[in-house]
Amino acid sequence: MKALRLLCFVLTFAASALMAGTVWAEDSTAEVQTEQTACANACNGVESDEYIEPQLNISESLTDFVNSTGFALIAENWRILVMLVIACVLFYLAIVKQFEPLLLLPIAFGMLLTNLPGAGLYTPELFAGGHVHWEEFAKGAGLIDYLYLGVKLGIYPCIIFIGVGAMTDFGPLLANPKSLLLGAAAQLGIFATYLGAIALGFMPNEAASIGIIGGADGPTAIFLTTRLAPDLLGPIAVAAYSYMALVPVIQPPIMRALTTKAEREIRMKQLRSVSKKEKVIFPILVTMIVSLMLPSAAPLIGCLMLGNLMRECGVVERLSKTVQNELMNITTIMLGISVGATATADAFLNLKTLAILCIGILAFGLGTAGGVLLAKLMNVFSKEKINPLIGSAGVSAVPMAARVSQTVGQEADPGNFLLMHAMGPNVAGVIGSAVAAGILMSMLG
Repeated sequence: MKALRLLCFVLTFAASALMAGTVWAEDSTAEVQTEQTACANACNGVESDEYIEPQLNISESLTDFVNSTGFALIAENWRILVMLVIACVLFYLAIVKQFEPLLLLPIAFGMLLTNLPGAGLYTPELFAGGHVHWEEFAKGAGLIDYLYLGVKLGIYPCIIFIGVGAMTDFGPLLANPKSLLLGAAAQLGIFATYLGAIALGFMPNEAASIGIIGGADGPTAIFLTTRLAPDLLGPIAVAAYSYMALVPVIQPPIMRALTTKAEREIRMKQLRSVSKKEKVIFPILVTMIVSLMLPSAAPLIGCLMLGNLMRECGVVERLSKTVQNELMNITTIMLGISVGATATADAFLNLKTLAILCIGILAFGLGTAGGVLLAKLMNVFSKEKINPLIGSAGVSAVPMAARVSQTVGQEADPGNFLLMHAMGPNVAGVIGSAVAAGILMSMLG
């Protein structure tokens, strides 16, 4: 009997313990589920106590993926496709036609990158209003945004001018100082176009940036435009380098139209030899004179003459070779990509860009004509005749413009050699375009 009571007590205790364990387990499970629900709601910003099981909708996921691709973004904005086509045209000109490929190729690739929808490599808002918004860089910037700082701060054009100076021989200019006047006359296109652009309704700072295209000097055009009209940098840079590449196409008809066959046959005396002392003193003297007259031109002129002094002094040959090759090439790549990146669809595809392209070629033509006409005028008062064709080389497309003078001259007289004579106005044009940019910056601030 006692044994039976003991067995009943044990069974009753076991049943009670089992029921208590079940309730505790249910309470624990409920608490875990409550905590999981609260965590999920907090992560998703949901305040409701009800937990919703996430579900995968393959159709919606595919739709979201397609809408996020660049193809869908192009369909929303057809102008992006137009810019990609323009980039491909520049690739064709650079690779197949070999028009200024060293700069036209990077510019075309920069244009391609900046117009790829959703890539986020270039953010125009960081440079809105012509200023660098440094505080916005902390929020996120693309690769080209950082490269573009070299353009915006005027670093790349000045470095390229050091390389240009190291590759330039001012000997023909020193041997015939009158060629400096021809280089100055070729800047007529800059100032005539400046006045014409203002008459067409452009603001003075925009007109100055457009007019500088007439100097046929890409780095100078970029340097001036970043300071006066940064919103126009893309179309002005493309126009400047495109017209530089088209020198053999644009100049000859103007040269033939303004000269007679007899004038094109004029043979000039051989240039005198220039001493090393003259070549060393020249860059130092020019830097001091021009910088004192036009402080705003000091960055370009100073860098140009620094490179030339490295070339002529003979004691820093290693530095001279570096700036002519490695430094020049690296800077050219970064400059081209950065400038091309500013040619976005919004900035490039408008009537203002079309006007810039049209006025730019007019500026280039006027610059060519200015040099030729001054040479003809000088012949009226000079005993030693000047072949007017060398005046067209006063635009600073070195040495392409000088080669065009040689080519057109030999069409009239195959035995006439004008190349070295044309190099005088050609290198004078480099100085002239930098001085013209300094004058415009001084006028317009």
